[in-house]
Amino acid sequence: MTVVRRLIPLATLAVLALGLSACGGRTVQRIDTDTQVDLSGNWNDTDSRLVSEEVIADALTAPWITRFEATHTDRPTVIVGIVRNRTDEFIAVETFTKDMERAFVNSGRVRVVASSTEREQLRDERADQQDFSSPETVKAFGREVGADFMLLGTINKITDQEGGERVVFYQVDLELTSIETNEKVWIGGKKHKKFIEL
Repeated sequence: MTVVRRLIPLATLAVLALGLSACGGRTVQRIDTDTQVDLSGNWNDTDSRLVSEEVIADALTAPWITRFEATHTDRPTVIVGIVRNRTDEFIAVETFTKDMERAFVNSGRVRVVASSTEREQLRDERADQQDFSSPETVKAFGREVGADFMLLGTINKITDQEGGERVVFYQVDLELTSIETNEKVWIGGKKHKKFIEL
C-alpha cells in the first residue's frame, strides 16, 4: 500500500516533466514596437505604421483644412468610414484607421465623430439614460455633431513572382469627401513595395 502511494506522486511528476519538456521549444521576447520584423512578407504592423504616418502628414497639411477654416468658425468634423481591404491577405484595417482618427483629434485642427457602429452603442446608452439616470446627468437626444466630411479608402495589392523571388506592391488610396456636396476635398495615398526571397 505504501509503495503504491509513493509511486502515484512520482508518476505525476514524470508526466508533468514530460509535458514541460515538450513545451520548451518556444522562446518569446519582448521587442520595441518600432522594431521592423518581417517573417512572412505579408502586410504587417510596420507597413501599417509607415503608410499611416505618411498619409496622416499629408492629410493634415493639405489645403482642404485651411480652405474650410477660411469660411467656417469651427473646425472641420470628419467621420472615418470604411477602408476596404481588396487584397488576398488579412489586413487589420482598424489599426490604420484608428491611427488616422488619433492624428486628427490630437492635431487640434479636426474633430472626429463616432462611426455608425459606435453611434448605435452611444444611442443605446442615451436611450437607457432616459429611464435610469438622474435628471441632472441624463444626456439629451438630438445633440449629435454632424460630420462635414467622410474618409473612405481602399487597400489594393499586386504580386509578381518568379521562382524563389516575389515582389508585392500595395497601394492605399484615401479620399475625404464633403457629405453635403459630394466634393472630394483631399485624395491621399501611399504606394508600398516589398521584395521577398523565398
